[in-house]
Order: sequence, then structure tokens, then C-alpha cells
Amino acid sequence: MKLRARDLGIPFEGNTGTHNAITDVGGVTVGYATIIEGKSARTGVTIIHPRGDKNHAPVYAGVHSFNGNGEMTGAAWVDEGGLLEGPIGITNTHSVGIVRDTIIAWQVKNNAMYQRWSLPVVGETADGWLNEMNRFHVREEHVMCALASAKGGGIEEGNVGGGTGMLCYEFKGGTGTSSRKLPEKLGGWTVGVLAQCNFGRRYQLTIAGVPMGKHLLNDAPFTSGENPFKQDDGSLIVIVATDAPVLPHQLKRIAKRAALGMARTGSLGGNGSGDIFLAFSTANSNAGYGDEKGLSHIQTLSNDHIDPIFSATVYATEEAIINAMVAAEDMVGHNDVSAKALPHEDLKKVLKEYGK
Repeated sequence: MKLRARDLGIPFEGNTGTHNAITDVGGVTVGYATIIEGKSARTGVTIIHPRGDKNHAPVYAGVHSFNGNGEMTGAAWVDEGGLLEGPIGITNTHSVGIVRDTIIAWQVKNNAMYQRWSLPVVGETADGWLNEMNRFHVREEHVMCALASAKGGGIEEGNVGGGTGMLCYEFKGGTGTSSRKLPEKLGGWTVGVLAQCNFGRRYQLTIAGVPMGKHLLNDAPFTSGENPFKQDDGSLIVIVATDAPVLPHQLKRIAKRAALGMARTGSLGGNGSGDIFLAFSTANSNAGYGDEKGLSHIQTLSNDHIDPIFSATVYATEEAIINAMVAAEDMVGHNDVSAKALPHEDLKKVLKEYGK
């Protein structure tokens, strides 16, 4: 297994679930298709099944666009109707269409449609520095592979799935995950996060409160660690899962907190960064259904008890982003562009200098 942030001694707030992953939320599974071919293909697809690939019941969900220079298909209906129906896809900017259409084909094949039509949720970040996006490397078979390979337990991070060709704080970025398990006195709920990280400038990078980007200046392809007014572009997609019984308007509030996890790693949310977050709850198995009178019998957490879920979301998002960077490896891609991974030993040295 690849090293993770905690393996390097990076201190984080809160207790994790068993695998420190989004899959710590019961039923959630994750699948990848990773495409590394020739000199131009550095991309892929990530799939998240909210209730696993055999349970197609909708979940309550909420969406927040922190900065909308990006795309998340199906978000308008999630925002309007409060339900997430089917798998979530994450890929590169120019492959959103094929992922969306293939999810529909998979739903048709598996009789997995909640209604007679489908509006799949597919998010994206742009991997155009390392991947030749205009060659459309993601094909239907890749999406089907990611859909079919989804699993629970520990999952891969770094240069995998939709995160394969991404950069983060001018280091190699990618896919990261984390979770928080609340103590029983706070409900015992689990919050899990998966992040596709492709944002930030080097000077911004903050780890455990340490201004890491001001020390790790080498191999910054865009700013050389300088010019703090350089536009922050790229994008971040965050998917938050929880087993807490919360309603769509509460999930929208939870999704907003991912922005604070992003901020804890240093980002200022630039104009060119598409930062879109979605949160869903696996509680209320009948969320999309009613009885003979059309009534849904559900539970919900009161707003007076939701703060621990907010905190868990912030902390898990922060750690998922750093996990993506720690797991990522050096990559050379399209037009011989090179992205260096976060240097583990140098990072530990700087943390020690700051007493971390």
C-alpha cells in the first residue's frame, strides 16, 4: 500500500473510520479506471455507488458550487429535488459526456433507473497539462470497468481514476479520501470524503498549519513558488458521504463545509478553479419512496446536533486532499510536461522545524 499522510506523521484533527476512506460509510463503494497509454493519455474515471452497485434506491443529497468554473451534471435536479439517483462519476473536463452517457447505459442494462429517465451526476477537473484531453481517451469500456470494479474497504489514492493526470499546489495531485467517526455521545455517525484534487498555487500550500509551500519551492511549474497574485486555477471535486440521517437542505450545508477543508490546505478559491461539492446520506433507505398516501417516513438529525457533522466534513476534506498529494507519484505526460510528487522527506523536515 502507498504511504498516506498520517504515515508521515502529519497531525490531523479527529478520529478516522476503519479505512480512513469514504467507504467507511456503510454501503458506499468506489471503482476506478486508470488510463496511462503512450505519451498523451494520463486520465481516467472514478465511480462512487452511494449504496453499492446492487442497491439503486435514491439517497438524499445536496450540492454547493463554491466556484463554478467547472461542471457537475445533474446538479440542478439534485438541488431542486433533493435526491441523488444512481452512481456518481468523476473524470476530466472533456470526458464528462461519455461518462454521463455510459452511466445511463449501465442503468438501463442493470434495470437500475429510479424513473424512466436519468440525470447522472458527473463532475470534472481539467488534466490538460499532463493529458491530451482533446484526444478523448476515456471510452465507454473504461466507464463500464469503473462501474463494475467498485468495492468497499481500503481504496487506492494518488494517480488513479479521474485523478490520474491532475496537479495540486503545483505538485502531482490526484484522488484522495478520508473519513471521520464521531464518538457515540455525538451520535456515532461516520462522514467520508473523496476528493479529486487539481487546484492551488505552490505558495499557498499549508499542511497542519505549516506554510509548506514557502519552503518546498523546487519544481513548481507555474509560479516557482512566488507571485502570490498569480491566478489560482485547476479545480476540486469533493464528494461527502454520511450515514447520519440528514435532509437535502442540511446536506447542502454540509457540502458547503468542504470549502473550509480546502481552505485549511491553503487555497484562496481563485476565479479559474471549479470547486463543486456534493454531499449525500445513506440513511433513510426509503428516501425516494412513499406509502400508499405518498408519505415518506424518515428520520432527521436536528440542526442543534449537526455541528459535529460539519466539523467532520472539514477535517476529512482537508486530509483527503493531503492524502491525494502524499500518494501521488512523479508523472511525465503530454508534450513532456513533468509533475513532481510531494517530497516526503523534505515535508517531514519542515514539519519538524515547526514542532509538528
